[in-house]
Amino acid sequence: MNGPVLVTGGTGTLGRAVVRQLLAGGHGTRILSRRPRPADDGSPGDAEWVTGDLNTGEGIDAAVTGTSAIVHCASTGNRKDVQITRNLSDAVLRSAGRPHLVHISIVGIDRVPFFYYRAKLDTERLVATSGLPWSVLRTTQFHDLVALLTDAQRRLPVALTLGGVRFQPIDVDEVAARLVALATGPAVGRADDMGGPQIRDAAHFTRATLRASGRSRRVVPVRPPGRFFRALRLGGNLVPDRAVGRTTFEEYLARRDAPDTSR
Repeated sequence: MNGPVLVTGGTGTLGRAVVRQLLAGGHGTRILSRRPRPADDGSPGDAEWVTGDLNTGEGIDAAVTGTSAIVHCASTGNRKDVQITRNLSDAVLRSAGRPHLVHISIVGIDRVPFFYYRAKLDTERLVATSGLPWSVLRTTQFHDLVALLTDAQRRLPVALTLGGVRFQPIDVDEVAARLVALATGPAVGRADDMGGPQIRDAAHFTRATLRASGRSRRVVPVRPPGRFFRALRLGGNLVPDRAVGRTTFEEYLARRDAPDTSR
């Protein structure tokens, strides 16, 4: 590898994990952010910091210049994902190099009818037709997102859970490790999906989250209507044949909720 690996969304949950693992492997690393680097941002000091806005394209030409690979973790959570990816690939095509574009995606976006999933599917197609060497990795939901479904209900007297829905959460560090391996190797196109080690119903994860934080609530299953939730109940978000993750949800919770002894 002749140039650094650029990480878009490098200050987010997944992006930070990718940056840490790139640096641990001795790879030159560049973080793209819309804002100048704050003094207390907590990101590894050996990473180069560049300022640019994927929404407008401002500063992106300079950010991609000289890179050997780009790990595209930035996401808006809506339809704008397509445009920010187009702005990124256009900037790369204007540059002299042809870095390997690695994109993170979601298991089930072609099976579960959801507006954001449609945007992710269109983004995948854009990456695949960009003219760049490319790899796309789909994963199941991260542990922290599944836990958030319960944590967000702290003020409720009961804990609502999705009846008939199963999840297969995966550890963010394991996904980051796979992205780093892809970015530092040859382009593979659509990589093998990654799913977590456990497939359990939503109530299992709700109870585990409550238990780990010392909360006692009655767990109440709800079955929202609509095509999206029907697709989830049919398992459209699962990859049982790709349960390659190692860290269980309970192990994640134990690590997350462990007392801070660093102070």
